Amino acid sequence: MPTHRGFPPIGRRATSGGRPGVDVPDHRGRTGLDQIGRDLARNPDVVVRDVELVSDGWHVLRRTTFDYRRSDGRWSRLQRETYDRGDGATILLHDAARSTVLLTKQFRFPAYVNEHPDGMLIETAAGLLDDDDPETAIQREVAEELGVNVGPVSHVFTAYMSPGSVTERVYFYAAPYTPADRTGPGGGIAHEGEDIEVVELPITEALGMIHDGRIVDGKTIMLLQWWALNGQAPLPR
Repeated sequence: MPTHRGFPPIGRRATSGGRPGVDVPDHRGRTGLDQIGRDLARNPDVVVRDVELVSDGWHVLRRTTFDYRRSDGRWSRLQRETYDRGDGATILLHDAARSTVLLTKQFRFPAYVNEHPDGMLIETAAGLLDDDDPETAIQREVAEELGVNVGPVSHVFTAYMSPGSVTERVYFYAAPYTPADRTGPGGGIAHEGEDIEVVELPITEALGMIHDGRIVDGKTIMLLQWWALNGQAPLPR
């Protein structure tokens, strides 16, 4: 990278005996976790200088130093921490004949520790892609969480949910279901700590729960509002 912009290049941190996730495999067998983002060059106003591995837990926290050219032409050196948990997918299952939606209810500690009354959130089925494509991943999650064998799904939109700090990109889907599609109890994967309740609601009640605060999950609000804005259901008064 050029250095004439007023900032010297930053070298990589020295390691002693190897750092898990960097020089030697971590608990998930990963190495080179500090390399992600170093070669980014799509934006000429951004020059990546250094990437540090801050945490190599189940997901990855990095601190990146980069030079950024402001709108007035001046260069600034900035640091940002990014939490990389992979990409995900979510889906709204709807029964048009009965005007219902099929949702989940589960405990979310991050919400609980940030003033949610009991941490029990009502949500659309969702999960990380892992090594699957988004459509395959959401069909897998629907089977695990809701016990539904869902057919073709419709891609609604894709969104970065918290772009200030989290890299995750979420693929949003919608699909019909009927009671006959319920092939199992759902509930999630017990050995992974999941304890999920299947919740079936009239679509108008679900929309009302946004307004009275019983539904506070962002992805769920987005999909329910999408459903209403596309003329599929009336907004609550």
